[in-house]
Amino acid sequence: MAPAEPLLAATGISKHFGGVVALADVSFDVRPGEVHCLAGENGSGKSTLIKVIAGVVAPDAGTIGIGGELFHHLTPRQAIGLGIEVIFQDFSLFPNLTVAENIGLAAQVADRRKVVRPRVVRRIAAEALERIGVRIDLDARVEDLPVADRQLIAISRALARDAQIIFMDEPTTALTWREVEALFRVVESLKERGVGLVFVSHKLEEVLRISERITVLRNGVVAVTGDVTRFDRAAIVKAMTGRAVTDARPAESVRSSEQPLLEVEGLGLQGRFKDVTFSVQPGEVVGVTGLLGSGRSEIAEALFGVTPADAGSVSVDGRPVRLRSPQDAIKAGIGYVPGDRLTQGVFLDQSIGRNIIAGSLDRLVGKLDLVRPGLAQRTVDETATGLRIKMSSADAPVRSLSGGNQQRVALGKWLARDPHVLILNSPTVGVDIGSKHEILELLQAKSRDGMGIVIISDDVPELVAICHRVLVVRQGRLVGELSGEQLTEETVLRELAA
Repeated sequence: MAPAEPLLAATGISKHFGGVVALADVSFDVRPGEVHCLAGENGSGKSTLIKVIAGVVAPDAGTIGIGGELFHHLTPRQAIGLGIEVIFQDFSLFPNLTVAENIGLAAQVADRRKVVRPRVVRRIAAEALERIGVRIDLDARVEDLPVADRQLIAISRALARDAQIIFMDEPTTALTWREVEALFRVVESLKERGVGLVFVSHKLEEVLRISERITVLRNGVVAVTGDVTRFDRAAIVKAMTGRAVTDARPAESVRSSEQPLLEVEGLGLQGRFKDVTFSVQPGEVVGVTGLLGSGRSEIAEALFGVTPADAGSVSVDGRPVRLRSPQDAIKAGIGYVPGDRLTQGVFLDQSIGRNIIAGSLDRLVGKLDLVRPGLAQRTVDETATGLRIKMSSADAPVRSLSGGNQQRVALGKWLARDPHVLILNSPTVGVDIGSKHEILELLQAKSRDGMGIVIISDDVPELVAICHRVLVVRQGRLVGELSGEQLTEETVLRELAA
C-alpha cells in the first residue's frame, strides 16, 4: 500500500543563530496514525525543528505544509489552530489548578471564549480523558499528582484542542517501566484515531518498539531517515554520533575484600524503608532498582544524610559513621549526585568552574581560609578535561550547557573530591546516547581505580550494562539480588513485576 498523505510536511527548513547553523535543509513529515521518532544528540537540531513547526521560531528558509496549505512560518496560535501540539518535558501545566481546569481551560482559550463556564470545562476535560481511556480525579490539583498522571493530562489537553499532530519530548524520562507500558497503550489508541505522533527520546529500546519511522539529526542536518525495520540500536547510535558505540560491561567479578568500602546494616526510616542490609566492595558497582515509590531514592538520601535513617548502622572503610546531614556524609567519604540535577545537582546560574569546586572548597583553602586560585583552577581544568565537558569557558554559567554536559558538571563536583563511595540517582536521565556512554565509561574507570559506586535507577539496560550486582527494592525492603549470569534485562524486569 502507498504511504498515506502526510498530515504535516516540513521541507527544506534552515535556521541560523548568528554564525551557528542550527538546521540546514531539513525535511521531515508525519503521517496519520504513525509514530515518527525524531532522534539525535543534544545540539543536533531537534529542539529547533520542533520550535519551527510549533511557531515559536521562524525559519530562515523552507516551508511547512499542513491541511493543503503551505506556510513559510507559523505563529504559535496558528500552529495550535492547525492541530499541532507539543508536550514538553515539563508538560507546561498549571500546578495550582485542577485537572479539569488544565485540560478544559486550554480548549476554551483556544476557541477564544470570552466567558468560561466551569460545567463546560469539566465536560471537555472528562471527554478528553475518556478518549485515551484513563480516569483521573477532575478536582485533583496537578501539583499533587504523580508524573505519569501529569503526562496523561498533557496529552488530554492536546486532544481537547483537537490535536492532529502531537510532539512528545522525552515523554518517558521520569516514568517507571510500568508507567511507560501504560503510556504506550495510550499512544496505540491515539494511532487508531489517526493522530500522528512525533516521539523524541534518548531511550533507543523504546524508540525501536513504538516507532514506525525514524529520522536522525546530526549537526543540524538529516543523517538518515527511514522505516524502523531498517534500524537496530547500533545503527541509530552510529547515525546519531557518527561512530560505533558499544555498551559498557563491568568486569566479570570483583574480589571480596576483608573490609568492604560501605556496609549498611538494618537501615530503616519509618514509613519509607526497613531492614536494608548490603555492602559495597572496593571497585564494585552496585545497582539499586525498584518501582516508583518503592523506597529506592529514600535509601540513597538516607545514606547521604538528606533524610536521616532512624534505625540501623552504616560503616565506611570499617569505621561506623553517623549520617545526620550531608556534611556528615561528605566527611565520611560519601558523595551523592541527585536525580534532579537542575534543582539539586548544580547551581544553574553560577559558572561551571564554581560548580566543580563547590564540593571541595575545604580542600582548596590555604592561609586565612581563602581559596587558593591556582589549585582551584587546576582542579577545574583537570575535572573538565577528564569529563570532556563541552564548554566555551569555565566562566560560562551551567545553564548555557546541554543536558549531558550539565550532568557531567554535577558528577564532576563530586569526582573532584574523590569520595570513597559515590551514590548516583538516575545518572543519565535526559542525556543523549553519546553522553550516556561516556558517563558510564567514566564510572567504570573510577570503579577500576577502587571507588565504590551505588547507582539508583530504573533504567534496566543501563543497570545490566554497568553493574556487578543489582539489588531490587519493593515496598521499602530489599527483596532480591542479581549478579553474574542472573543479571539480565529479563530477570531484572521479572523481579520488578513480581
